[in-house]
Amino acid sequence: MEDVVRDALSKSVKRIAADLEKRVARLAEKELARRRAAHGGPRSRPSSRRRPRGQEITRWVADRRARRVPTFVIEMTGGLDTKKKIIAKYGENAAFEKGKGLPKPARAA
Repeated sequence: MEDVVRDALSKSVKRIAADLEKRVARLAEKELARRRAAHGGPRSRPSSRRRPRGQEITRWVADRRARRVPTFVIEMTGGLDTKKKIIAKYGENAAFEKGKGLPKPARAA
């Protein structure tokens, strides 16, 4: 008698477990879709401030937003390798373009 009950219960448990897995998967999928919709999908950054990787920099301005000094600017200035040094010599907002001359120094260095 015990074996019959055990067999019946095991079949029922297997069927219920499979059904539960499907329901949980559907609920999780719905929840993920709801959250994506609430947050507006994947976040994107403004493309106006970023350039694609691999594209060569041809113009650089020493302003407050400037980060790294490009190699061509270091070569043009004779080894000035920090934004602070470049601003001290050429002034803020000095524009450097590849293939063109240096901007005028802001003050005698």
